[in-house]
Amino acid sequence: MDLTPITGFFDNYTWAATAIGLLLMALTCWLIDRVVQRWLIRGVIHVAGRTTTQWDDALIEQGVFRRLAHLVPAAFVQVTLPLIPHLDQDWITVGRNVATAYMVLTAALACAGGLTAVHVMHNRGASNASLRPIKGYLQLAKLAVFLVSAVLIVSILIERSPLLLLSGLGAMTAVLLLVFKDTLLSLVASVQIASNDIVRVGDWIEMPNLNADGDVIDIALHTVKVQNWDKTITTIPTQRFITDSFRNWRGMQESGARRIKRSLLIDQSSIRFLNPDDEKALLGLDLLKPYMERKLEEIREWNTHRNAHDERWPNGRRLTNIGTFRAYAQAYIEHHSEIHPERTRLVRALDPGPAGIPIQIYCFTRTIVWLEHERVRGDLFDHLMAMLPLFDLRLYQNAAGHDIRRLSLADDAPGA
Repeated sequence: MDLTPITGFFDNYTWAATAIGLLLMALTCWLIDRVVQRWLIRGVIHVAGRTTTQWDDALIEQGVFRRLAHLVPAAFVQVTLPLIPHLDQDWITVGRNVATAYMVLTAALACAGGLTAVHVMHNRGASNASLRPIKGYLQLAKLAVFLVSAVLIVSILIERSPLLLLSGLGAMTAVLLLVFKDTLLSLVASVQIASNDIVRVGDWIEMPNLNADGDVIDIALHTVKVQNWDKTITTIPTQRFITDSFRNWRGMQESGARRIKRSLLIDQSSIRFLNPDDEKALLGLDLLKPYMERKLEEIREWNTHRNAHDERWPNGRRLTNIGTFRAYAQAYIEHHSEIHPERTRLVRALDPGPAGIPIQIYCFTRTIVWLEHERVRGDLFDHLMAMLPLFDLRLYQNAAGHDIRRLSLADDAPGA
């Protein structure tokens, strides 16, 4: 078969030979990429599925092998470009440089995927993953990988040594420090957070100046994410955990007990001495009976020793309704099954004020679960408030519109 007309055509139209060669190279690259992606990667996935280790699964999930597969077509381009007929040497150099730069970028993306796989495996396998988060360090490593790859790509494209580019960066140190100021501050903050164990994933924190009140769900290099109780997400710069104050409830969660610290405001005008009928009635309370018997005997001996008889009570000692109520509240929390017995249990009177005398209940529930804690606290104060009338005590409450209207109607009533 005589091929002279065809060769003559290509000799006369060299651009056609070059175009056909480039087209064949592109089609071959596409076929190679399809074959590698379809058969080689599937084979790797099949082998990974048969192994017991999870590292290969994590690498597949992050697309490391898929990105590495793109190196094969790029290498094919480097090899075949010089074989394209009538292709100018300058274009060959440019094409090979672009292919090499693409290989560097692909390798950098694969390396970033490998670092992400390390983070995934750390969270899966390490029992203390929340205690020592490594996401910030991995992000810094990714940043370094991409910076190095950027320098290499630029040096390949302009055909200059990367050391020459790096030497030129020395004059730009101040600019780089300014550009990466937040990154450097975040890196220092991340190291301090990890080394001092300041905050972990899963901690309940409060930072009122940033409207953050909830659980830490992510600690990265630049930011810490907090899911508030209303399910909104607050993103906080990492360095704010070093420069600003915040409350971490981890200590409460680890202690297994949660504090109750609340006061009952007692109307001061309802405070009085107990009379014999009151004492007899209160002796019927099982929780209060040991206190009443001991206290009455103590007061009787004290008054007898000082000749302070009934008709001279102002010179003697007597029980008060508020003191007896404090004793009852103390006995009640000490016998409560859901109050932690190994933590402080205290009932005390605080300084009187315009809103009455605060009787503070200070104790700890056995549970740290919010819902259960609120239930126990609610039941505790419901009971104590309901017991106040038995001691002839009243809670202080500011006059409401209903109270003022009732007084007004009483003044307007006939015969008032």
